[in-house]
Amino acid sequence: MRAGVETWRDRFERLRANKLFETAVIAIIILSALLIGAKTYEETSRFQQWLLVLDMAVTVFFLVEILIRMAAEKRLRDFFRRGWNVFDFLIVTASLIPLDDSEMVLLARLLRIFRVLRLVSMIPELRLLMAALVKSIPRMGYVALLMFIIFYIYAAIGSFLFADVDDFLWGNISIAMLTLFRVATFEDWTDVMYATQEVYAWSWLYYLTFIFLTAFIFLNMMIGIVLDVMQKESVQQEIESGEGEAAELHGLRDDVRELREQLSRMETLLERRS
Repeated sequence: MRAGVETWRDRFERLRANKLFETAVIAIIILSALLIGAKTYEETSRFQQWLLVLDMAVTVFFLVEILIRMAAEKRLRDFFRRGWNVFDFLIVTASLIPLDDSEMVLLARLLRIFRVLRLVSMIPELRLLMAALVKSIPRMGYVALLMFIIFYIYAAIGSFLFADVDDFLWGNISIAMLTLFRVATFEDWTDVMYATQEVYAWSWLYYLTFIFLTAFIFLNMMIGIVLDVMQKESVQQEIESGEGEAAELHGLRDDVRELREQLSRMETLLERRS
């Protein structure tokens, strides 16, 4: 009986690792996203019943797929140890709410939208990108804090200098910060600059230095942080999978460490004999 259970688990594990099965899951996720989009068009109202049937079929497929992945594990708790598995399980479980329930139809539709996020858990490159973004948040927080300080300083200067030019844009520091946000996003920022230049001809220097700091330096700092974390995540992924140059270097370092330990033991033995 034990051998039979292991055989079934091995079959489920092979099915889970099968590339065709993974491709089919990705295709169904995309189909689910298309169904959500199709329901927003009035032209599809006459196919409402067919769309409902397709939605039920997609839900059943996701349920079967998550059960296969759970059955492929040696222990059920091993499945829930991985964060992405927990994410997929919650998304699939939430999508079991029926669409034909008038009281829960809005909630059901909203939850089905999040099924598109399963693409992140299915595609390794997207998982790498998402992990890098999440791990970049603490470091980006310091950049955001520095950016806020720059915004605050420039807003204070702007409210002192340009309040008499346009009280609507520079009346106080909070309004000035909103104006600077408009400038930083290049939303008709030249109109703001030209208005102040009529009174202060040198004000172009104020805007250009602010744009240089926010749009170029801080943006590149953000991108640099994400790229740095992505590179580290990629190296860690190669080490864990045992493939790639990073894995080879890690293996060589382990070999060198073992050789050093062996040499130190040999030196100790030679010293004792002498």
